[in-house]
Amino acid sequence: MATKEIMAKMILDRWNASIKNFDDLLNTLSDEQLQREIGPNKNRGIYLLGHLIAVHDLMIPLLDMGQAMYPNLHKPFVELADKAAEKIPSAKELREHWIKQRELLKQKFDHLKPEDWFEKHTAVSDEDFIKEPHRNKLNVILTRTTHLQYHIGQVVILK
Repeated sequence: MATKEIMAKMILDRWNASIKNFDDLLNTLSDEQLQREIGPNKNRGIYLLGHLIAVHDLMIPLLDMGQAMYPNLHKPFVELADKAAEKIPSAKELREHWIKQRELLKQKFDHLKPEDWFEKHTAVSDEDFIKEPHRNKLNVILTRTTHLQYHIGQVVILK
């Protein structure tokens, strides 16, 4: 296996395992549990679920894979703090969004070749990418995996 193939496999394996870990955790939590805060005056589980969907949704255009599926979730779950939005989708709706988005991302990721992951993402210019080739699509997956793991650690408190 070539180095790029190994690196892409390592990072994507961790991404897929993290997605599975969150799926498994989410499936053990009731909608009522998702309404609880992870600590006094901290985010609720439902907010963290919406936040993960919104952040992962931004990866679609960032990785040049199409348009975001749920742009309406960006403001309440990225721009605003928990409880600041007047209305958010129900836990049931967010669970459905999570599944659809997870499936779309997997489909898109599965179609990329290892070398494709080392191409620039859309938030970096051609000039900057020449100077900073680590600002590639695979690095986006690495940072989003770390982000997902962080929030898994918070959501697990709701069990």
